Amino acid sequence: MSNAKVLPLIEPADGQDVVPCCSPLTERPMTADEAQVAARMFKALGDPVRLRLFSAVASHEGGEACVCDISDVGVSQPTVSHHLKKLKEAGLLTSERRGTWVYYRVEPSVLAGMGRLLTQPAA
Repeated sequence: MSNAKVLPLIEPADGQDVVPCCSPLTERPMTADEAQVAARMFKALGDPVRLRLFSAVASHEGGEACVCDISDVGVSQPTVSHHLKKLKEAGLLTSERRGTWVYYRVEPSVLAGMGRLLTQPAA
């Protein structure tokens, strides 16, 4: 396991707002740190099961989903937990335990950061 610093997809700004880690790909070349953050995000989403789980959470009513509601992705429950852990490690999901269930959320700022990274500038 690496001791390298894990940079989030989003960085806290003054107050409670967050800003994306990276400018749009078309704006300027990425720094090494920005590329590391973006690659971690894309690697996490590069697995079809993870992409389905991320989509299930993001599209779930209220913007959060109980693991019990999204586990039907064709793999065992321990494998679902593994994939959700990887999405959390990449900074794409947050979670909260409520009783025996864990609820996952995609923070709006994460989606905004992903969108900004892939934005094409206006002509």
